[in-house]
Amino acid sequence: MELLQQILVLITFLIALGYLITRFVGKPAFLGGKKKATGSCGVASDCKCGD
Repeated sequence: MELLQQILVLITFLIALGYLITRFVGKPAFLGGKKKATGSCGVASDCKCGD
């Protein structure tokens, strides 16, 4: 029973650590981080984004 309790504490610790890393450091690539916008919409005077 003591071994099961230690395993559950370890799993909880790893989940909390993973949350803190993704929250404050950044998302890993396999979680699909922020996608960067392509193109320069709104910068050039000939941008036709609103059409």
